[in-house]
Formats: sequence, structure tokens, C-alpha cells
Amino acid sequence: MKVLRTYDLAPDGVTIEVNWENMAIGSSIFVPCVNTDEAVKQVNKIFCDRHWELEHRLRIEGGNLGVRFWRTV
Repeated sequence: MKVLRTYDLAPDGVTIEVNWENMAIGSSIFVPCVNTDEAVKQVNKIFCDRHWELEHRLRIEGGNLGVRFWRTV
């Protein structure tokens, strides 16, 4: 099993690596997952650590349930 880095996501137990350094204001990511509450919790912590603000919406994209996150500040 791979060790999670500090800013990796794993809301359903599967590691999702995000290149946070390239996330500019106005950009977004979609996190496909079933445990949407855990995804929001994990991304919220990352955004708080970086002093960023976010918006999120529960979505179905490409037939996959998940959460889309936008960096607003």
C-alpha cells in the first residue's frame, strides 16, 4: 500500500494525487468518490492550510459521482 503524502486525497481509500502548486484562482478539480463528505473534509483541510478559499458542488460527471472544487481566492 502506498503512503499518502500530506496533500494527497483518499476519500474512498484510493489515493488521488493533485498538483496543488498549479491550482490558480478560478481553477477547479473533480474528485470522483462515493464518500463525498470525506472528500470535502480532506480538501477543506488542504485549502485551510494554504489559506485558500473554495466552493464545492456535489456532481455527477462522466457517469461518476464526486465533488467539484473551485479555488476562489
